[in-house]
Amino acid sequence: MESNKKWDLAALASIPLIMTLGGSMLIPILPTIEKELNITKFQSSLIITIHSIASILLVPVAGYLSDKLGRKKIIIPSLIITSIGGIISGLAAWLITNSFWIIVVGRLIQGIGASGAFPVVIPTVGDMFKEDADVSKGLGIIETSNTFGKVVSPILGAALAALLWFIPFFAISFFAIISVFLVAFLVKTPNKKDDEKKDNFKVFVKKTKDILKKEGRWLSGIFLGGFITTFILFGLLFFFSSVLEDTHGIEGIPRGLIVAIPLLVLSSTSFIIGKIIGKEKYLMKWIIVFGNMLAIISLIVLNFGNNLVFLTTVLSFVGIGIGAILPCLDALVTEGVEKPHRGTITALYSSMRLLGVAIGPPMAALLIKSGTMAVFYSFAGAGTMAIILTLLLIKPKKAYPKPA
Repeated sequence: MESNKKWDLAALASIPLIMTLGGSMLIPILPTIEKELNITKFQSSLIITIHSIASILLVPVAGYLSDKLGRKKIIIPSLIITSIGGIISGLAAWLITNSFWIIVVGRLIQGIGASGAFPVVIPTVGDMFKEDADVSKGLGIIETSNTFGKVVSPILGAALAALLWFIPFFAISFFAIISVFLVAFLVKTPNKKDDEKKDNFKVFVKKTKDILKKEGRWLSGIFLGGFITTFILFGLLFFFSSVLEDTHGIEGIPRGLIVAIPLLVLSSTSFIIGKIIGKEKYLMKWIIVFGNMLAIISLIVLNFGNNLVFLTTVLSFVGIGIGAILPCLDALVTEGVEKPHRGTITALYSSMRLLGVAIGPPMAALLIKSGTMAVFYSFAGAGTMAIILTLLLIKPKKAYPKPA
């Protein structure tokens, strides 16, 4: 990897870290929010879902604008909007009685900001490096930062909420502003050539349709794989946090620490896989398949025990599977699309991941009513579908060694 890009990459890695805090930091404190606002589990899940829905709708627009105007010109204003949304939610929770819907509005604004932040990071990394192997390593670091944020966020969220339950909303705003300065001063994106700026919107839409028509088979496999993976991940996180309080009576910082264990395993796996996949697309496909297989087997095994150590251990194996899948999906979609349209195509991929984030928690909230078996088998079924789609739709050519 080019040594002169390490600071750029570090600054960009702060964005998924902070964007993850925007979602995952609230998951372990949702039971607390339910009590403070006197709302149901389904309503509390909307605090996560509304953030993702806003991002889903606007990520493709942000991707297009980043292709047209430049990555930093989209990332920095988006981070500022994210900060504003956090302040609105925090002030509403602090100062207003019956503030649930105002908090939701603040989270909606945060989601609008998030649409132009993390999703644009992926094509930015693709632009920074010439070699596919360097892109894979860079994306591995970005995905590791994303998953490390998931590790830190439940602990940090629980710790801050132990002081005052609404402080996590303000914390998101504070961290977003830090990221603004890091990106502004450390990230140097490649200059666009003049001929890359000439497409008007109609031409751009036509070219995007042409790409989807030509490459739609394997791209649909990547998009659906991203959706299913985050659907399982965030659904299980919501389930785990709820069970820790409802079944085991664990609250506050201890709950955050326990939720962080499977996420630490997931983060470590993403880092290792990002290092080893290089540009071996055939290898990436089979890592996705075996990662889903491990997650499915683990989910089925969860039906045979309910003590805390067993639950945390087996969910950590799910974390290994998901941690292996994510950097492979990122690398396949980024390295498979030419730079002029990389922002838009990776934005569509990010939208599908966010759709999984949006649907996972409320689906888990509904399934919990039917018992834990319904939760485990439903998510295992989703993982099975991911395997089928990967085998049918993603068909990279196998790399053979050149003859001596």
